[in-house]
Amino acid sequence: MKNLFAYADKYLQKSNWKDMALLKFCLFSTGILVGMQVPDKEKKRTAILAALVFTVTYIPLMTKFIRVVMEEEA
Repeated sequence: MKNLFAYADKYLQKSNWKDMALLKFCLFSTGILVGMQVPDKEKKRTAILAALVFTVTYIPLMTKFIRVVMEEEA
C-alpha cells in the first residue's frame, strides 16, 4: 500500500491541470454509471451519502486551493 501512495505522489508531481481534469471527468463518469445502477428505493439514501462525501471532501480541497492562491498573490 505504501508503494501505491508513493506512485500516486509521483504521478501528481508529473501531472498538470489537464491531467487532473481528465481524472475528475473519469471519476465523475464512473459515479454516474454507478448511480444509474442504484435501485429506486435506495436513491434518496445514496444521494444523501453522496452529498455528505462531496461536502466533506470539497471544503478541504477549496481551503487548500484558496491558500495556494493567496500565497501566489503575496
